[in-house]
Amino acid sequence: MKSANTWFSLPSRVLHWLMAPLLLAMLLIGVGMISTLSSMRPLLVEIHKPLGLLLLVLVVLRLLLRLIGKAPALPSSMPAWQRHAASLSHWLLYGAMLAMPLLGWAMLSAGGYPLPGFSGMHLPPLVSQNVTLYANLRLAHGTVGKVFFALIVMHIAAGLLHALVLKDGVFASIALRFRSAGR
Repeated sequence: MKSANTWFSLPSRVLHWLMAPLLLAMLLIGVGMISTLSSMRPLLVEIHKPLGLLLLVLVVLRLLLRLIGKAPALPSSMPAWQRHAASLSHWLLYGAMLAMPLLGWAMLSAGGYPLPGFSGMHLPPLVSQNVTLYANLRLAHGTVGKVFFALIVMHIAAGLLHALVLKDGVFASIALRFRSAGR
């Protein structure tokens, strides 16, 4: 019988698999926004803003779950440097998931673009309107986005390695499945 700490909690697993396609969509929409000169750009921008806010709420929930819960131990067969790299990469992913919407919100605030909230109300600006700050935040948002994209590619590659090659239980710990009482 496996210990109770073999899997992430069900809420953590649900949030992981809910956020995964939303984050990929968000990154692809972001790429589309900066590479599209067509009539699609305004639509992509209008999808990007509320999706960013939703992801901000979800990542805060996910971080809270991560901080109050205990992650399953990585296999002892993994070298220490790989366990440290895995931990670092996860915290970098959390940092990027938090930084991206906050940088976007601050960037829009600095540019004087109100961020629509809920029920037709606008969210308060995070910073004062300032063209130079807007340019710097736009650069930061794009740079963190590129790093985030690379982190996600590495995360997916590592997940596939653990699931398909190593079969060491790492992928199973986050897999969205419901285990029976006997497992």
